This record gives sequence, C-alpha cells and structure tokens, in this order.
Amino acid sequence: MIVVAGESLIDLVPDGAAAGPLPALVPRRGGGPYNTAVALGRLGAEVAFCSRVSTDAFGEALMGGLREAGVATGLVQRGPEPTTLAVASVGADGSAEYGFYVEGTADRLFALPERLPEGVRAVAFGTCSLALEPGASAYEALLRREAERGALTLLDPNIRPGLIPDAAAYRERFASWLPYVSLLKLSEEDAAWLGGSPAHWLERGPSAVVVTRGAAGLTVHTPSYEVSVPAVRVKVADTIGAGDTVNAALLHGLADRPVDSLDAGAWSALLTYAARAAALTCTRPGAEPPYAHELTAH
Repeated sequence: MIVVAGESLIDLVPDGAAAGPLPALVPRRGGGPYNTAVALGRLGAEVAFCSRVSTDAFGEALMGGLREAGVATGLVQRGPEPTTLAVASVGADGSAEYGFYVEGTADRLFALPERLPEGVRAVAFGTCSLALEPGASAYEALLRREAERGALTLLDPNIRPGLIPDAAAYRERFASWLPYVSLLKLSEEDAAWLGGSPAHWLERGPSAVVVTRGAAGLTVHTPSYEVSVPAVRVKVADTIGAGDTVNAALLHGLADRPVDSLDAGAWSALLTYAARAAALTCTRPGAEPPYAHELTAH
C-alpha cells in the first residue's frame, strides 16, 4: 500500500467561459497530496490518504472524491474547522498561481497517527502541509518515523512562497528532511526558490531527484547518471495537478522496486509514463488525473 500524507483543499478555478477582472470561480477538489492520492487510485494502486478533513460540505465532497477514486480513508482525521480554499489564477500558457485562505482550517490540525497499517511500502509528502503549523511538525515526524522504518519516501515540496513567512528557516528545514527522503521530486521553479542543486541534494540523502521542466519534459538525477524525456505535446487547459500526477505515476510505476535499483533504461520508461499521465491532466480544467485505461489506450 502507498500512503499519501498531506492536505486537501478546494481550488476555486476561473470559469473558462467567463471574462473580465472578476470571473466566476468554479470549486474543484484539490491540494497536492489529495491530487496525488486520487491519481494513484485512478491508476489502480492500493492507496490510502492520511490527513485531517473538515466535516463541512467541502470536506464531504473531498471525502467523496477519495472514495470514488478507490482511496482508503481510514487514516483521515475529521474536524469541524473549515476547509482550506485556494483561489487560482490561470495564465495564458495554462500555468496557475494561487492565493490561500488557511487560517483556522481543518488540515492544519493534523495529528501524528500512532501507526500506519501493515504492508505500507511507500509514503508521499509535500506542499502546504509541510509549511503550516502545527500540522507541519506532525507530518515531519511521520516522514522521519516511516523512513526509519524502511518505507520508501517521496517528497514534493511544491513551494508556495505566500505560505512561507521565513524563507531561510524553511530552506534549513527542507535540508533537514533530505536524509529521510528516498525520492525527491520538484519543479524547476521549486529548485530555483530553494537555491540548491540536484547534486547537492543527492549528497544529503535521496537516491534520485526528479525535476519537472514544464513543456521541456522531465529529468532524473542520480549519483551515476541523468536521464531526460520530453513532455507530451497536448492542448493545455491548465497545469493544475500535473505535478501531483507525476508523483502518482512515479510511485505507481516504481511498484516494489527500490529507487536506487533502477537503471537508465528503467528511469526512461518511468519518466515517459509520468509525462504521458501529466499531459492528460493538463488537457482538463482543474486537477483531473487520468485513469489507468487512458494510459494504455492507443
């Protein structure tokens, strides 16, 4: 089983048919970890979501989306606090920027679970959940505990600068996570904000670093080699959820293989699979990752 730990929220996405400075906003289920869990479920993986979700109407919709995707919800904590909102603005190229409403929301109050189920082989972390206290410390404790237990761990920092009041402190904290990370995946923008390099991060612990480069494709850096694959050309509705879909495709494609066991050919195949999955997500408004049958269709 794969566990995805982190926040869920509601993306308020501009209605593509609306115009003007105040377009109508359409609510869509989202949050980086939530999208990753849903994508894994749609790809056919055995996956569970580990988070705290509101009991409000948005929270119920989020829980419904997990169940529809076949994601186990036994690790989800519930609370009466409101659901986090992310207001998206979409650029001409489909890229998205966000404003967040996070004060007093349910996912910030996540508590460290006593244990994860037997048979968990991988745990994924990232995005707002690692930046917003008090939940961030609980997720960090879970990362360290599961890594020490021997689970494969994936970290996608998915930097949201507006949620990070002290950039220097966050960068130090990010560096402290690396010895507990098996696979680091991040965008070029994340890498530039963090100010490091794949070679430096590899020295701190991860077995591989995957960098997403938008329309330029994906690259994996390992201690021995680099492998790049091109992006799949599609008509882009927006890029919301594309990186989260890459996370899911990497975890699903790894199956039971350790990250450091893949050779260059295996990485090329895995990155190509991830690129195809992300491209399909980009053809749809909001975070709507593909189903397994869509990736096997010719």
